[in-house]
Amino acid sequence: MSFEELHHKLSPTIRKIAYRLNRSYRSFNNDDLYQEASIHLWNNFLKGSLDNKTDSYILQGCYFHLKNYIRKINERPNIISIDAALHLDENTTVLDVLGEFCASEDCRNDLHNKFLAKSILNNGFDPREKRMLIYFSSGLTTRDIGKQMGLSHVSIVKMLQKVRVKAQKYLDKI
Repeated sequence: MSFEELHHKLSPTIRKIAYRLNRSYRSFNNDDLYQEASIHLWNNFLKGSLDNKTDSYILQGCYFHLKNYIRKINERPNIISIDAALHLDENTTVLDVLGEFCASEDCRNDLHNKFLAKSILNNGFDPREKRMLIYFSSGLTTRDIGKQMGLSHVSIVKMLQKVRVKAQKYLDKI
């Protein structure tokens, strides 16, 4: 089988893998991950390591390659010292304390949204709703959440609707 035939056959599944892995990371584009998996596939094809391998085996190799690629390339978090922020003089700017990335408007909005989400989560949700939101934020589907919580996916959808109403009431007060 030629590489073009193999790639054409596996391409839709590789795109799905790239899409699923990219849900958790903002620093990658789905196409970037798809291209990285295609390059990995091409390199293994040239080495001959794909001969007599099943499609499932090849796709698992692409999956694990992308997981390692993301782990290696993903940006490390910036650690900021609270002591540095407490010992500022009047000439110190937000840029000096937080660095170029964290001083940007996007980063401050992201931080504001995280604090807002945490505030909403801690005010008015029962433990079951909080647990459901944690599962939901980790990328699980409604069916997976239902399995984890021992509920039907319809119950999870209804709980999400109630959570949206509660969150909207909280946002209206702000």
